[in-house]
Amino acid sequence: MDPFRRLMNLESPPAPRGVKGFFTDTSLCIGCKACEVACKQWNQLPADGFAMTGNSYDNTGALGATTWRHVQFIEQAKENGNPNEQRWLMMSDVCKHCANAACLEACPTGSLVRTEFGTVYVQQDICNGCGFCVPACPFGVIDRAPREGSFEAGTAHKCTLCYDRLKDDMTPACAKSCPTASIQFGDVAELQRRARARLGELQARGETSARLYGMPEGKEAAEVGPLHAFFLLLDKPSAYNLPEVPRLPRKTMAERYGWSAAVGVGFALISALAFGRRSR
Repeated sequence: MDPFRRLMNLESPPAPRGVKGFFTDTSLCIGCKACEVACKQWNQLPADGFAMTGNSYDNTGALGATTWRHVQFIEQAKENGNPNEQRWLMMSDVCKHCANAACLEACPTGSLVRTEFGTVYVQQDICNGCGFCVPACPFGVIDRAPREGSFEAGTAHKCTLCYDRLKDDMTPACAKSCPTASIQFGDVAELQRRARARLGELQARGETSARLYGMPEGKEAAEVGPLHAFFLLLDKPSAYNLPEVPRLPRKTMAERYGWSAAVGVGFALISALAFGRRSR
């Protein structure tokens, strides 16, 4: 077997090294975008976001093939116009590295894999650019680079959780650069413990709207499982453009096929009635 493996250039998968992830505390985010810059610099991603979106200070707009960290600026103005009751919500969004990753399930080539750190990684030399992973992701994270561009044209890209740095026991670039410790990196179990403690602290101070998103006990983990990049939010998930209950495509197939069948039967009945009247 060993000569065969050497001949075919086969390697055994690396041994598991503990599940790593991010805990992003949005109550500490100041919107400095140091994480965005560090991510682009370390991963050598091309610059983007030069267009004026008109959406507050958010120039990158959304996660994409060349934007693996995206700082959201959410301006909440109260109806009475009292400036003392207006606030900013800021969140550094990123791939969630779901325990049950829809993108990984949808990939037909095996390009998307689960690493020894429990993260989801795109192997660029195997990705064929089919794009099945893009609509499969319930968070709209993964995207294909433009075919007319110069950066890995046509293939899918997303956050790797700095896989190259993890293999050398280094902290991911975004967490390393965060000046307020809004982005925390480490073992997921330890981060979950910190998140629960932080939530209790904020609620004790009167921040009743604070909640955790992506924890094992949360309803958002019903299908995608606990998120390995989870968040402490100061408002409902929809305020941060996060789904209340992210769905796996395979979980909704029966429902969608049912609707398709119902629509087909409906058209058949309408056609039968229409042609029946004409024959008279």
